[in-house]
Amino acid sequence: MKFELPRLSRREFLSKSTLGAGLVLGAPSILKAKEPGAPSDDIRVGFIGCGKQHEVLFNAMVNIPGLHYVAACDIMKTRSKGTAGRIYKRFGNKPNMYTSAEEMLDKEELDAVFISTPDFWHAPHTVMALEAGCHVYCEKMMSNTIEGARSMVAAMDRTGKLCQIGHQRRSNPRYLFTLNELIHKEKLCGQIININGQWNRALSSSQDIVYGKPDHLPKADILREFGFNTGADKTLTEEELRHRFLNWRFYTALSGGPISDLGAHQIDIFNWYLGAQPKSVMASGGRSYFKGREHFDNVMCIFDYDTPAGSARAFYQVLTTTSSGGGYYESFMGTEGTIEISEREAYTNIYKESGADSAKWDKAVSRGLLKKEAAGQAAGGADAIASYESAPPDKYALPGGLSKQPHTPHIENFCAAVRGEAKLTCDARHALESEAPIYWVNPAANSNQIINFTDEHLHA
Repeated sequence: MKFELPRLSRREFLSKSTLGAGLVLGAPSILKAKEPGAPSDDIRVGFIGCGKQHEVLFNAMVNIPGLHYVAACDIMKTRSKGTAGRIYKRFGNKPNMYTSAEEMLDKEELDAVFISTPDFWHAPHTVMALEAGCHVYCEKMMSNTIEGARSMVAAMDRTGKLCQIGHQRRSNPRYLFTLNELIHKEKLCGQIININGQWNRALSSSQDIVYGKPDHLPKADILREFGFNTGADKTLTEEELRHRFLNWRFYTALSGGPISDLGAHQIDIFNWYLGAQPKSVMASGGRSYFKGREHFDNVMCIFDYDTPAGSARAFYQVLTTTSSGGGYYESFMGTEGTIEISEREAYTNIYKESGADSAKWDKAVSRGLLKKEAAGQAAGGADAIASYESAPPDKYALPGGLSKQPHTPHIENFCAAVRGEAKLTCDARHALESEAPIYWVNPAANSNQIINFTDEHLHA
């Protein structure tokens, strides 16, 4: 299946202001005429879920003009109070606070709702908000199940409201420029043969969350009401329920585990950059360290693709027991060059194959599409054992970095779409097309079998 790819022209890329020796990349814009009856420029915003991911989103949007923060909802009252405090300190208004999303949506006049609840609540909250007449920005994964994700697409279609999914790389100028200018237009990679990606976390970042003030946590009856006992084969104590509340990512009934929590970001890029869904997946996973957790702590998988340019394979690993110093990135390896790309500029590098057309690469440098890095040297030396070592490949970099927080361009795109000034870069339908293969990684790892995809596996 082909995806519609938003375009960022070289003119848009290079027209941003210059700081020091590099360009500062702003947000892409896909404009269209504002339709009659579109919302006013002042967007009334409500939040459902006020935990750590909400803080990430809020910090990324506070400098976006025209947003009026009206209401916040969380079953943990200290979280919604914290959100209200941040809003009051920054903007001087006190949003109304709720523990029930239904009540908030019923009482408030909202244009847009930002959802950053646990994965198993994404679909119910999104459907609820769309049907209440709100546009929705929902964090990824869309849901902990593919059925839930499909219900979000159906609600978007049924209500006619916008639904942006938080695959923020889709709006990142670095990713848009690399895809549209370097891969599609300049074809610097040649034919992409192989893709690698990873998101590894050190053990210290993967431990159980322990809350220092347990009296502030929701009581057992509230946690049961909001589904944190789902999937349990026994009556859970309040302590067990609170562990699930704080560590929901570890439970199979509440999340997709590390492959969806971390891997979804990069597997989304595989599918987006190739403009295709994979035809199969094979996977392996294990509880290498966290023996008592329901989800694997380490997962590796291989996707097989058929693309217009030929076949390609993508390897992905997510480790939550060691970072190996490697961080998170995606690497697109082609017959003429390799592009390593990441939200972190330090992990973004471009390499020319020794047999590639040097004139094409030099032209890209002269046009400002690339920066040539200092030439590397073979190790060599008087104590070299053999004389066959090759010099390292020519290394290049993009001409600038992102001047905003990683989520900001994606939220800007959502707000512009609400105002009728842009098209969403990752609506629910396109997100599901890209996310669908991810739902089958854990089953492939559990069964030790290759899953060959059909329409039933992948489509809405």
